[in-house]
Amino acid sequence: MQSWAPVDVPRLKGSGPPLRLHDTATGLVRPTAPGPEALMYVCGITPYDATHLGHAATYLAFDLVHRVWRDLGHDVHYVQNVTDIDDPLLERAARDQDDWVVLAMRETALFREDMEALRVLPPRHFIGAVEAMAEIAELVGKLLAAGAAYRIDDAEYPDVYFDSAVTGNFGYESNYDEATMIELSRERGGDPDRPGKRHPVDALLWRMARPGEPSWESDFGAGRPGWHVECTAIALNRLGTQIDLNGGGSDLIFPHHEFGAAHAEAHTGVHPFARHYTHAGMIGLDGEKMSKSRGNLVFVSKLRAAEVDPNAIRLALLAGHYRTDREWTPALLTQAQTRLARWREAVALDAAEPAHDLVARLRTHLADDLDSPRALAAVDAWAAATLERRGGDRAAPALVRTAVDALLGVAL
Repeated sequence: MQSWAPVDVPRLKGSGPPLRLHDTATGLVRPTAPGPEALMYVCGITPYDATHLGHAATYLAFDLVHRVWRDLGHDVHYVQNVTDIDDPLLERAARDQDDWVVLAMRETALFREDMEALRVLPPRHFIGAVEAMAEIAELVGKLLAAGAAYRIDDAEYPDVYFDSAVTGNFGYESNYDEATMIELSRERGGDPDRPGKRHPVDALLWRMARPGEPSWESDFGAGRPGWHVECTAIALNRLGTQIDLNGGGSDLIFPHHEFGAAHAEAHTGVHPFARHYTHAGMIGLDGEKMSKSRGNLVFVSKLRAAEVDPNAIRLALLAGHYRTDREWTPALLTQAQTRLARWREAVALDAAEPAHDLVARLRTHLADDLDSPRALAAVDAWAAATLERRGGDRAAPALVRTAVDALLGVAL
């Protein structure tokens, strides 16, 4: 699957402190310590609707990770999937009398356009579940052969499930108790009440073919994969047995990331699958999480169609800390537009306040668990001082343009 166009990221002289990130598994903000190549997997969209601001906030958070690691000299190997076959996609296609393949292709194309407009650095591998079907089926077969998976006792549809007890570590990533796991499984696409499962939270690995549903052949029968194993196979086959960061929205902590890690660890024996599990907060509208199921969405494409500068959208979302659940309001966008205009006015001057300290502050704030609000405030202070005094260092405007572009992804 084709990714979006690359973004030209300018290089800054020097380097900042190592990136420290919150890790959901430990509950701590800990240093990241990738090698020369930093390995990052971020879960992608299920393309049955356009990119909303909740999606955008998540991908902007991990775009900051990408940019900070690049600034530190790491070669970032970033992989992202597209869940282009799943129940929500089939349900939306049926509702709208659409072809599910066409729907997925159309919304994926729009997602690429939105990410490119927001200046999100593209993944090295952008992989759809359909194109990865053979490798997903292979992993399911290996889990079955190893005794980490089982067929449910159902004469008509002997679906394949993962045994959540097999690794001995299940639950370490989310740290949820059993009752919470069962409830979240029920809310988020699982089937904890299905008879015959070894444990209510055991996740579907392979759904045997049903009439009227798309299916693919495998050594254990025609069908299609469960949601979690898709990401596991794609990540393992491109990043290896252990990665530096597994990321996504906080609604993926359980069951998606818990099971994705468990599938990988059951197959490889390597624990933990990811050295950091990092999650972005939810964007709300009118007091509720912005989500497709609720329909309370603000779409990036519609803001772009209204000629809103994508740099302002980016600044509006970066104004809140990535781990914080927060509200989207028209005032937030207005403030971002004003901020963008002031920054551009300041860098348009022939001379400005010296900027080397500003670059150091940007690096320090972002290295501290992606503290984008403090990073933005630092640029605000520099711009205010520059516009007040209107003079100084002739090299400063270009340096600020470079730093804001490289570290925050905002084009001035």
